[in-house]
Order: sequence, then structure tokens, then C-alpha cells
Amino acid sequence: MHITDIMQGNSPTFSFEFFPPRTPEAADTLYRTIRDLESYMPDFVDPIPHLTCICHNEEEIEAVLLRYAKSAIGNILALGGDRPTGMAYDQSRDSFRHAIDLVKFIRRFNDSGAHPDRRGFGIGVAGFPEGHPTTPNRLLEMDYFRAKVHAGADYIITQLFFDNDDFLDFRERCALAGIHIPIIAGIMPITSIGGLKRMAELAGGARFPAKLLRALQHCQDDPDMVRRVGIQYALEQCHGLLENDVAGIHFYTLNRSDATRLIFDSLGIRRDRNPEA
Repeated sequence: MHITDIMQGNSPTFSFEFFPPRTPEAADTLYRTIRDLESYMPDFVDPIPHLTCICHNEEEIEAVLLRYAKSAIGNILALGGDRPTGMAYDQSRDSFRHAIDLVKFIRRFNDSGAHPDRRGFGIGVAGFPEGHPTTPNRLLEMDYFRAKVHAGADYIITQLFFDNDDFLDFRERCALAGIHIPIIAGIMPITSIGGLKRMAELAGGARFPAKLLRALQHCQDDPDMVRRVGIQYALEQCHGLLENDVAGIHFYTLNRSDATRLIFDSLGIRRDRNPEA
């Protein structure tokens, strides 16, 4: 089933993202998290394969797509990807330079009829409410983004952000650019000062509003209060997004359940709203 099929019947959607664990201990944590969140009946979770342009050629990507198609996987997230750290990297060996190239390749694979769903894979792409870190020219950035979407994307999941005005402005600029596919807002609650710093690195320089930093600064020596402040801030973000008719909210769980459960409970979302989830 494509993500867009789910979104047609449920608006707004609520979804969770997990990542593959690297150790047995991390796997145990993930399974506990899945059990904890199962009763919240999200519209979808995100074991969706993330394909990147980095360190791949066309033959390798085609083999991956064939394997996914045989397993009846329905959705792919096509990303530019980050350069690997701690190893030699020769970009000239990559067949894809930008996410648009990968989107076009997946669309051609869909047209080949190799997928059991006649439509092929549903294709998601990343959106950047604060602007793409490699394209400071916001007009040029939107030109690139429009081209990527029109190459064959079906939906957008945004990078994490901490100011709803950035998301709403991004959504409006998409509409002005003729982009009318669903835009799902990515939310990642801050639960520690260390996590805050890691987010800044992972997001390529996330913008932290002074209001948020001031609240965290006042309690930075109290880990429990930092967690409470971060979760409350994310909760307020969710309220604001829902009031502005967001198509969906996608929680980056970091394979932990506490923050997501607290936000869901505080939003008053019915757990039985999606009995087929």
C-alpha cells in the first residue's frame, strides 16, 4: 500500500520512524518501544527503505529495487544522502549526483512493470522547511525542489524543525511553486542537551528559536526538566500544526517511546481512530 493511499482515508496522519539497531541491546530497546507504541495505532510506521545517491551505481540500485519489489515493499524514500565519514569516498563512482536523479530512476523502474503493484513504488522525498543546507539561495532551492517533486515524488516528509512558521512558509512556497502533493511534518522532541547538539549536527544546522534555547538554558543542569521542556515544546508545535491543517505529523522516535507517548496522550488522539492500522 502506498503512503498516499493511507493519507486519503485519514487526515491528518500520525506516523512513527524507527531506525535499524546496531547492537543486541539496541534491538531490545527497539522491540520494547514498538510494544509500547503499538496501542497508539499509528497510520503507518517507517521501516520504509531509505535509498541515497551516496556510494551507489545504477546496477546496485536496480538490484535493491528488484529485491524490495519481490518482497512487496510499497514505498521508497529517495534521498541525496550524506558523505560517509571515516572512510575514503570517490563521488565519481556514484551514478546519482542528486535526489532528483534517484527519483527519476525509481520512476523508470516503476514504469518497467517489475513491481507487483502496477503503480510501482510510492516515492517519498525529503523537504527542508529551514532551507536546504547546501543551497543558501532560497529561490534557486525551490526551483531544484520543484524539479525533484515533479520528477515523480508522491509525498514529502520534512526534516525536523523547531519553528512552525518555517514549516508553514515552506508549505506556502510549495503551493506557489505548483507542488501539491502531501507534506508531512517531521517532529523530533528534545529530551537532553546532548540530544540537542546531535540534532544540530544531523539536521545540517537546525535553527533553534531563542524561546526554546532560553527555556532549556534555565534548566540545563536538570536532565528531567530538560526533558519536560523539550516534550512540552514539541507538544505545542503539534497543536499549532494541527490548527493549521497539517497533512500529517511524523515522529522521529530515536527508537524510544516515552516522548511520543506523552505527546500523543496530551494531544488527546483517540487510539481507536484507525482500527485497520
